[in-house]
Amino acid sequence: MVRNEDKKSSERSYRSGLNRRAFLALTGAATGFGIVPSSVAADYQAVTDVPGFSCEKPQFTCGREVRAADGMVSSVDPIASAVAATILREGGNAVDAAIALQYVLTVTQPHGSGIGGGGFMVIYDAETGTVDIVNSRERASRNAEAVQFLDEDGSVIPFIQRIQLGEAMGVPGTVRGLETARELSGSRPRQRLIEPAIKLARRGFTVDAFLASQIAAHTGKFNEAALETFTDDDGTLFEAGDTMTNPDLADTLQLIRRDGAEAFYEGPIAADLAATIREYARQPERVVDEEDLAVYDVTLDEPVRENWYGYELVSQPPPSSGGAIVYYILKLFELLGGEEYGIRSPEKYHILAEAQSVAWADRNAYFGDPEFVDVPLEGLLSEAYLTERADLIEIGSTVYDLPGWATSSQPGNPWDFQPMDAPASAELSGATTHFSVVDRWGNAVSYTSTIEQFMGSGKMVPGRGFLINNQLTDFSATPVGPNRVEPRKRPLSSMSPSMVLADGRPILTAGSPGGIRIITATAHAILHSVVYGRDPLDAIVEPSVFTNHLRPVHYEAGVPDDVRAQTAEWGLVWGNVETHGNVQVIEIGDELIGAADPTRDGQAVGFDRTGGRRRGRGR
Repeated sequence: MVRNEDKKSSERSYRSGLNRRAFLALTGAATGFGIVPSSVAADYQAVTDVPGFSCEKPQFTCGREVRAADGMVSSVDPIASAVAATILREGGNAVDAAIALQYVLTVTQPHGSGIGGGGFMVIYDAETGTVDIVNSRERASRNAEAVQFLDEDGSVIPFIQRIQLGEAMGVPGTVRGLETARELSGSRPRQRLIEPAIKLARRGFTVDAFLASQIAAHTGKFNEAALETFTDDDGTLFEAGDTMTNPDLADTLQLIRRDGAEAFYEGPIAADLAATIREYARQPERVVDEEDLAVYDVTLDEPVRENWYGYELVSQPPPSSGGAIVYYILKLFELLGGEEYGIRSPEKYHILAEAQSVAWADRNAYFGDPEFVDVPLEGLLSEAYLTERADLIEIGSTVYDLPGWATSSQPGNPWDFQPMDAPASAELSGATTHFSVVDRWGNAVSYTSTIEQFMGSGKMVPGRGFLINNQLTDFSATPVGPNRVEPRKRPLSSMSPSMVLADGRPILTAGSPGGIRIITATAHAILHSVVYGRDPLDAIVEPSVFTNHLRPVHYEAGVPDDVRAQTAEWGLVWGNVETHGNVQVIEIGDELIGAADPTRDGQAVGFDRTGGRRRGRGR
């Protein structure tokens, strides 16, 4: 990975030659460009709590969408973005900044991710032109069994109950994943990268409105340790604007700072973590224990890499379905000539909704952990097969009217693959977070991490300050199918950390939280940016739609009434207005443009070594 200035001139020359909007002239995709997307609050103010950092310093530019020359960070949390930008200013690379950012999120955004969870990091190395994926997805215990989410009478344990069980808690992968990424591509010592998180946990940080809302919403599943952490000295739940400390987490991070991942997976922390998991288990012998923690391993995966509109889409492979299904949906859009229609036309939304339905049928039939399931990716993503699937979609009708679709969703059969007969997990929601980092040398990181539901299981390890995931609820609750529970298996995911490459170099990073809505939120952002030519923030806020293999189609505010009326005549059934994900995007061209989704309090921070202000500050 590049860590010096050797390639500066060649990188700048390449970026100056990029003009993705020239693509529009070739595709005719400019139809409908006069529509202005929803606006961003004008009174947006960033709080950082980071010593030595200020958005008023000339080297930094902060806001919902900002531009810079020498580095860019976009995340859900202004504090974490500020820390990562500071690492870039010190000469750290994108992986260094991403590691520091993730440790900070454990402190400031515990409802969304942390060292009690896992995730997927996509890394582009500008020096070699290669893409690596560090897969730190949680694993089931070596003693797990396929029926562990069934009650004694064979019925499925209700979701609201099983998300709090020890059986739902997988071996966390984040710490091992961060150390693996640092050893693979980092340039700064672990001690420097984890120190900001330790200081914030010990000295305190400002609680934002979203964290406060999640604390209030999830007290019913908190154990005593979590309640103590999320209340002040008077026993009052923290509210927006309060200063929160977490000295137990500071001590835990201090041990990791000193001894690395071994401090987490072996010894006292591991013992306390395993004991807490057992405490909430129906069958303690079936859940994660100290041996499971000690043998946990991450994998370095080959990304999904597929051609789309002359670009290359690069993303996470299974055990996440995200990268493949993002491509699947976008490729159907291309094969159906979707770029011919306006950005808010009935045809555009109809194609996307139908493409999602077809894609989800195959997702649920075929996808699981590739260490256990032969996922036929080559067949599923081949142009020949996707052309067959595209032929199911027509303007004026819907796949739901096809014989048998309502009951079977008609998954295809690429290369005569025979899937096991069971649906994948519903994965209705998720407390995931996504962020992206690009450094001055062109290295890039797209990273999605999670503890599953908001506040995870709600169970905090006493004396350790971090919440435990409930990630194993992403398995099918029934004991059959490609995503059934098996020992040491990783559950299916929808996380979709992605990059779009041109001539082997990234021009866009994107990703989102949101459970099964991650896929469509990410796909829409990429589509709106690359095909419809939107700047990053406009690409994010342009309203999207979501459905799977079942009705209805849910939609974001801004989808026109006449679109829903017309497509209803074609057979679509429309559901609720809702927000899809929290997308973070960086566009990489002759300058860096970062955008943070305004649905939460996120912030993009740009870095310029010369201290020159860039256009778009504070938008």
